[in-house]
Amino acid sequence: MSLDSDKKAWVKAIEEDKLPWLHVSDLKGWSNEVGRLYGVRGVPTCYLLDKEGNIIATDVRGEKLNEKLKEIFAN
Repeated sequence: MSLDSDKKAWVKAIEEDKLPWLHVSDLKGWSNEVGRLYGVRGVPTCYLLDKEGNIIATDVRGEKLNEKLKEIFAN
């Protein structure tokens, strides 16, 4: 989810950074509805959601993210 408000700049950054995953934005910047719903106060912020949309981990990056993903997919 992006907090961008400029579509051209957002798409350019995705392409330049070669980010292969799904990207979504309502282009409302800090007024983004999902960001407000989940209480995003800064970027980057990481939330792992289960298939029902429940938060199962927050702010996991690097090796902590790898460990959490192994734990999730081991089950």
